[in-house]
Amino acid sequence: MEHYIVQGGNPLSGEVEISGAKNAALAILAASIMADETVIIENVPDVSDIRVLVEAIQSIGAVVEHPDRHIYHINGALIRDLPVDNELVRRIRGSYYMIGALLGKYKRAQVALPGGCAIGLRPIDQHIKGFRALGAKIRLENGMVVAEAENLHGAHIYMDVVSVGATINIMMAASMARGTTIIENAAKEPHVVDLANFLGSMGAKIKGAGTDVIRIHGVEHLHKTDYVIIPDQIEAGTYMFAAAATRGDVTITNIIPKHMESISAKLSEIGCEIKESDDAIRIVASRRLQATNVKTLPYPGFPTDMQPQIAVLLGLSSGTSIVTEGIFENRFKYVDEMTKMGAHITVESSTAIIDGVQSYSGASLYAPDLRAGAALVMAALAANGISRIYNIHYIERGYEDFPDKIRSLGGEMVKVNDGAEDSDAMRRMMLKVI
Repeated sequence: MEHYIVQGGNPLSGEVEISGAKNAALAILAASIMADETVIIENVPDVSDIRVLVEAIQSIGAVVEHPDRHIYHINGALIRDLPVDNELVRRIRGSYYMIGALLGKYKRAQVALPGGCAIGLRPIDQHIKGFRALGAKIRLENGMVVAEAENLHGAHIYMDVVSVGATINIMMAASMARGTTIIENAAKEPHVVDLANFLGSMGAKIKGAGTDVIRIHGVEHLHKTDYVIIPDQIEAGTYMFAAAATRGDVTITNIIPKHMESISAKLSEIGCEIKESDDAIRIVASRRLQATNVKTLPYPGFPTDMQPQIAVLLGLSSGTSIVTEGIFENRFKYVDEMTKMGAHITVESSTAIIDGVQSYSGASLYAPDLRAGAALVMAALAANGISRIYNIHYIERGYEDFPDKIRSLGGEMVKVNDGAEDSDAMRRMMLKVI
């Protein structure tokens, strides 16, 4: 079984460059098939979720070229086989973006129900509500979402809850519907804005992305474009918190500092030194940090995808902190793993009460999902001794070259297989010549 071995105790220092945003890339790759000309997408992260979605896009007849590790050329002119039913696709949440893209372009879609990390129910009722408002008939059949419409028409849609996925899906379908669609209580996350900008570069008419009211005037056709995906807010935040947890000094490059405001604010609040420039942030943590309280909220609030990371950091801070999960109801599964390392965390419903400890100890850990897995790596880097992190397929869904980037900052981390390679890697780890 592939896993990570991490030798903790080294402060991270240096510079790390952030990859393209996975969540934006999933939506943009799905939307690219809405054009019958070649779309060029740059700064695509090389992570497993992306590879799975690209495979699904190819399976329905789209022509995909991959001239560079981070560049895709996609042409949807030859799409013929609309059912998207691939066992791998069922494992990623982003598969549902194919519904909005195909429904908008072809007025019908048949896509396997999405999977992804088991961090809560995450129903697609708001997606279905939006599609029905646009004139589509929706049914669930043999584990598939089947959407059909003679024509799509504009509608006034009020989202009952703020949903990033539903906002994105409805925006794609509405881009090629007749008339004007208004989405109220829309999600405002950076990747929602990035998709709107991408669709706009293909000829869609979208206004208001980044606010809670988005207006879309449908067009008949979308055309080719060359587009660069924004940097990954969550990857950047993870390295920022890892720097703080190890009492390091790290500069995060290729980012948009405005996207990081809620994360930077919390780090500053608990005692980190934060220095911003046009496209970089430097984090310096020279002493033990202080406790604080945090609640996850839709953007521009503190991201739910950063909740495990801040909990790990607060577990090493002085005093008692309270972390409240305001988005997903099942996002504290990593707490049992942290307890193995000596953390003092008590979970009551959607709240974690964290009593800071002086240090963590190395342990064998099992990642329960993508972001919690990254947080466990972060904890291992700050811990005394050696840790092993299993279930790393979760982590590789969203972090490109994770061990390489950590090593570039002076951390000791290697990916190994059980057996002889494991023993060799352990020897190299102990000799610090990874």
